[in-house]
Amino acid sequence: MVFPSILLILFGYLFGSIPTSYIAGRLLQGIDLRKYGSGTVSGSGVWEHVAKWAVVPVGLFDLSKAALSTWLGLHFELSPYVAAAAGLAAIIGHNWPLFLNFTGGRGIGTMLGLWAVLYWPAALWIFIPLAIGWALGDSAPWALASLLTLPLFSLFTDAPDAAIPTSVAVLLVAIIKRLEANRRPLPPPGPARRRVIFYRILLDRDIRPHRQWLERTPDESNSSGNS
Repeated sequence: MVFPSILLILFGYLFGSIPTSYIAGRLLQGIDLRKYGSGTVSGSGVWEHVAKWAVVPVGLFDLSKAALSTWLGLHFELSPYVAAAAGLAAIIGHNWPLFLNFTGGRGIGTMLGLWAVLYWPAALWIFIPLAIGWALGDSAPWALASLLTLPLFSLFTDAPDAAIPTSVAVLLVAIIKRLEANRRPLPPPGPARRRVIFYRILLDRDIRPHRQWLERTPDESNSSGNS
């Protein structure tokens, strides 16, 4: 079953690489979302800079990337670990898409798709804090908290064996994505750089004001923004 497993994981990555938010930005507004707001190809960028209604189809498609990949692994009985690896590959494809020079989104919606199939209580564990954070105006630290505690949640609930290593892998992918930030440059070594790294990990952005970050224009996005 090695070859089918490799094929499924490759499918997960390529399917995850379809840049739904970027396509929506190009088709509906003629813009490159990587030059607006957070600079990630994400649902928040669609909401802020493209069209609020478009978040629904974009979000559902992003969720389906990992959901379908994971489901196929379980459906064809390739083991929960292979199914989870395919879902994780879809998340990696979403975050570092082949079709956009590896500059993509954050992968939170795609993560929900993986967990909705592999272990649905974990999807709720992520979604509920996200909803709370969204209602309060800043979901990034809430998302981080849910991902940090997800391995413990999986350990102390009736989760499948694959859930614990998968939750650790998902957390690592999320932190790497926050730090890498679509290759956005860091300030020179010193206090400014340390501050930006801290903000990236905790807040998923380079500055503290959330609204100011979301509303950035291409001119602002091309500036350092880190001073």
